[in-house]
Amino acid sequence: MVNKQNRGMREMRPEQTIGYDSKEAVIQNLRDAGCSPDTIRCFMGHFDRGDWKVQLSLLEEHRESILNRVHEEEKQIGCLDYLVYRIKNRKKQAR
Repeated sequence: MVNKQNRGMREMRPEQTIGYDSKEAVIQNLRDAGCSPDTIRCFMGHFDRGDWKVQLSLLEEHRESILNRVHEEEKQIGCLDYLVYRIKNRKKQAR
């Protein structure tokens, strides 16, 4: 029996609900975002079940991991900048 609300509407594939043409496009996006093969497998398992809450959780976890690495590298850049400053300042004082 057809639900009156869904009459005339076609069934949507999971990738269509997030604006992708194919599962391959979703997988490529996850690769491009630096997700591990395990994360991609897990994400796609939940993708097939339409479990977007777990999908969002996985994406947020990965984003946080990337952001933590960025912050750590910002600290390293700050340390390098300080050493460059000290060397240049010492060079000026030697003149």
